[in-house]
Amino acid sequence: MKQRGIVVLCLSFFASGSGFAAPAASKPDVQRGAYLVNMLGCNDCHTPHKMGPKGPEPDMTRMLSGHPADLKMPPPPDLGKGPWVWAGSGTMTAFTGPWGVSYTMNLTPDPETGLGKWTEKMFIEAIRTGRHLGKGRPILPPMPWPAFRNATDKDLKAVFAYLKSLPPVKNKIPEPVEPPKATP
Repeated sequence: MKQRGIVVLCLSFFASGSGFAAPAASKPDVQRGAYLVNMLGCNDCHTPHKMGPKGPEPDMTRMLSGHPADLKMPPPPDLGKGPWVWAGSGTMTAFTGPWGVSYTMNLTPDPETGLGKWTEKMFIEAIRTGRHLGKGRPILPPMPWPAFRNATDKDLKAVFAYLKSLPPVKNKIPEPVEPPKATP
């Protein structure tokens, strides 16, 4: 009888989501993450802009969904040798410069086109290292990851918890485009 009680206790423990499973984000973590996302200006680039009555404004119906999949960009302008060295789209989601062309990422938890399959560890490593998924291609300008990497783990975890709490938006962004090869 004692063994049966222990088995029931263990099964209850693991079935409840306790044990070795990662704890769910707390409401204060999600609230802190919302505050940080808004304070850090994530919507400035990761939410497509539209023309409003007073000029460009974020289209909050597509909040943090990145560069619109249905917006095919023409070739970037030739900026010559400067002093202008980069340009951005009117949606504030596509940028060009010496690094090539970069598109803002879908930060919603969509499993196919956003952060849905990312882990908290991958997110923190991406911000700390400036590498997609924490180990892939470089995160390109204008993403200010060199400043954001100075955030505490607690704050980055809160940002991730908030992003994971959002409704998923299916929006596949284009891959970055490398700069043209220099001709000799």
